[in-house]
Amino acid sequence: MANGWTPERRARQAELIRSWQPWENSTGPVTKEGKAKVASNAWKGGIRPKLRELSGLLRDMEQQRKNQR
Repeated sequence: MANGWTPERRARQAELIRSWQPWENSTGPVTKEGKAKVASNAWKGGIRPKLRELSGLLRDMEQQRKNQR
């Protein structure tokens, strides 16, 4: 294997992890600060959709203003 893990080593590691069960102790963030930090983990940084939404709202408001005259 390219990464150096033989099938035997992979099987042994899988067995060890199943015996340790680290997922049983995982609790995730507890504090508000921690929760706020992980809430943005999946965000990729695109702002264009928000700008489109804002532009649409402004367009609608302008149309409503014109209709009130």
